[in-house]
Amino acid sequence: MRRLGRLGGAVGLALLLAAVWLSRSWSGDGPAERPLTVQIREGSSLAGAATRLEQVGAIRSASRFRLFARVLGSGESIKAGEYALPAKASPSAILELLQAGKALQRLVAVPEGYPSVMVYDAVQRANGLIGDAPLPAEGSILPDSYAFERGQTRAEVVERMQHAMRDYLAKAWRKRKPGIAVASPAQAITLASIVEKETGKASERRTIAAVYGNRLRIGMPLQADPTVIYPITKGRPLGRRILRSELDDSENGYNTYARSGLPVGPIANPGRASIDAVLDPAPSKALYFVADGTGGHVFADTLAEHNANVRRWYAIRKARGEM
Repeated sequence: MRRLGRLGGAVGLALLLAAVWLSRSWSGDGPAERPLTVQIREGSSLAGAATRLEQVGAIRSASRFRLFARVLGSGESIKAGEYALPAKASPSAILELLQAGKALQRLVAVPEGYPSVMVYDAVQRANGLIGDAPLPAEGSILPDSYAFERGQTRAEVVERMQHAMRDYLAKAWRKRKPGIAVASPAQAITLASIVEKETGKASERRTIAAVYGNRLRIGMPLQADPTVIYPITKGRPLGRRILRSELDDSENGYNTYARSGLPVGPIANPGRASIDAVLDPAPSKALYFVADGTGGHVFADTLAEHNANVRRWYAIRKARGEM
């Protein structure tokens, strides 16, 4: 009996040690001394993922990982993606990450008012994308932050940006207010791009849109500086003041000083708020606006009021030593 008791104790101790080893092997620190990234490709099996994890040094043994995953894991399938693994990540934590699909998120940011040449630059710079980016048509991109995975093509990301614009514009156009100054979604994007470039102040967008809408209705030139600049730089900063010869250039289809109506196309990629402003402008009769010295603008219904506002703006600039 004593011998059986000792044998039973030995078996119990062995089982306890095995359980401790099993727990530490599965839930204890992994071998990675630093954070790692690993790409699990679409269609990868658990075996394929385990092999890749062993190759990058995230786990010690692919075969052991597979065994533990089947015995101790939840049984959920793993998901493709690029994963950021912390240093010393345990096999159990890695499996949970892959099953939850918590892939590394890479983003391309397109701020409101970016011209297409700068969208192109941003997509080209995005680390992890492949292939060349097409230069998108001006006004065809909806500003936003776009997630992508390593190995996607730049053309795919640009198409997703354009699809987002088409989708948003279609929905916004259906909800447009009656009597607005633009007659088509294309005209709405063109006017919204001007509104986007004329003010960065959210509270002003609908009034800026109203001013330009009022001018369009009476055939008054829009006289928007950003439209004159656009064909010179394709939307990049000019870096100097507009020349008189540029304001007088009647051959320039974007010159809203030399011709009435909208320019021949958008001058940037407008954001949602500027599109909404054009499709639902403020109830204003204003025809003019000028900077107010605080980053915003002051509006006027008549030329006399506007001229008085301009004189005040010049006085502010002189006091600052800008004139």
